Amino acid sequence: MSTAKQDAVRDRVESELGDPLRALGLDIEAVEITPAGKRRIVRIAVDKDGGVTLDDVADATRAVSEVLDESDVLGEQPYTLEVTSRGVDRPLTLPRHWRRNADRLVKVTLTDGSEVTGRITSSDEDTVTLDVDDTAREVAYADVAKAMVQIEFSRKGRKPAHDDVTDVDDTDHDPEVDDHENEEES
Repeated sequence: MSTAKQDAVRDRVESELGDPLRALGLDIEAVEITPAGKRRIVRIAVDKDGGVTLDDVADATRAVSEVLDESDVLGEQPYTLEVTSRGVDRPLTLPRHWRRNADRLVKVTLTDGSEVTGRITSSDEDTVTLDVDDTAREVAYADVAKAMVQIEFSRKGRKPAHDDVTDVDDTDHDPEVDDHENEEES
C-alpha cells in the first residue's frame, strides 16, 4: 500500500473513532497501522486528563472494535487491534500534553538547536513555564522543536507518599511489556 493510501486510511480510522472515544472522555493520541505478514496491526493510543486506567483501555477497545467491525475503513484484510495509553515515549506536541504532564521533568529541544531541561510548573494554550534550576523559564510552543518527558525513578527533594509507589505515573507504558495493552483479533 502506498504511503498516501496508508495516510488516508489512518486519517479515516482516526476520524471514525473520534466521536465514540470522546464520548468515553478519551482523546486519540496516535493511530498506527503496520503490516504484519498477511495481517495488519492497528495501534490506537488514547489519553485523558488524570491518566488512562485499565477500565478505560477496555472500554476504548470495545468501542474501537465495534466501529472498525461496522466500517469498511480497513477493508477485508484481517488485523490485530491494540489499544494502549499514550505513554511517555511520545513527544509533547499539543497544549493538553503539557497540561497533563504538569510537575514532570521534560527535556526540550528548541528550534534554535539549544536544549533546556526543567519541570513543568504551568502551561496554557501558547506557552509552558518550566522550573529550570529554581528559575522560571517561559517557552512558547512555537519555539519547541521536540519535547520529551524524562523518567524519574527517584526524584530529589521529594519524599514519596505512602500510596506513591513510584514517581512514574500510570500513563507511562511500554506497549511491549505493559499489562494495560489489550489485544483483540478481528
